[in-house]
Amino acid sequence: MNAAAFGLGAACAAGAALLVMLGAFAVGVRTGRHRGVDVAWGLAFTAVALTGCGLSAGYGDGGRRALATVLVAVWGLRLSAHLWWRARGLPEDPRYARMLAKAPAGPARTRYALRIVYLLQAALVWFVSLPVLAAQYLPGPLGPAAWAGTALWAVGLFFEAVGDAQLARFKADPAHRGQVMDRGLWRYTRHPNYFGDACVWWGLFLLAADAPIGWAFVGSPLLMTWLLAFGSGKPMLERHLSGSDRPGWAAYTARTSAFLPLPPRRRRD
Repeated sequence: MNAAAFGLGAACAAGAALLVMLGAFAVGVRTGRHRGVDVAWGLAFTAVALTGCGLSAGYGDGGRRALATVLVAVWGLRLSAHLWWRARGLPEDPRYARMLAKAPAGPARTRYALRIVYLLQAALVWFVSLPVLAAQYLPGPLGPAAWAGTALWAVGLFFEAVGDAQLARFKADPAHRGQVMDRGLWRYTRHPNYFGDACVWWGLFLLAADAPIGWAFVGSPLLMTWLLAFGSGKPMLERHLSGSDRPGWAAYTARTSAFLPLPPRRRRD
């Protein structure tokens, strides 16, 4: 890997992530709702991958560059489209409402939103994307680790897309209002979309793991997995659900795996 070229590409990728998040910030200020940053999340990853693909021409293997870019773009654009469709017409996300309530109203709250919601997420996008950028700058052809990563990415996308579709159909039925989704993939894990997200980013990391230098970026999928399972993903959502007095939630959590897909636990009398 050409270290100087990779450094320049990483710097430009950081700028791409920042531009997407600043655009989302401008929309959030204009509409008074900051939930749109979730839509920008997938777009920012796609912008980073496209930037890396363009700048790595002449340095990285063409097949690996194209594969890494396509995988990120398919994942990111699907996620953004899904979140945009789900959020259209809804008020502010309760997560961001609680977060921004910590700051005084007015310009101070706007600056707080910029720092905590948008700039922080831009930094996370850049850091989590480092294995993708590294893969785009690797000169060697695709090897076993890269193909294994592609298969793992496909498993992750399946869990995300199918889990989201199953939940959307469940919630669209008025008869299910207030009920807990415990069917399909949701029977085996309480968060098939978060599990799938983790698989996606471990798979993308493996695209860089064909070369020893790729293992220098293992912190990226580790951080993403921690955020999903222990940080702002599963714990924050489950705190919201447990406080909503939803019937059946306690029984569902007792029998269903928190993150990894596993057979439901049998009830003990």
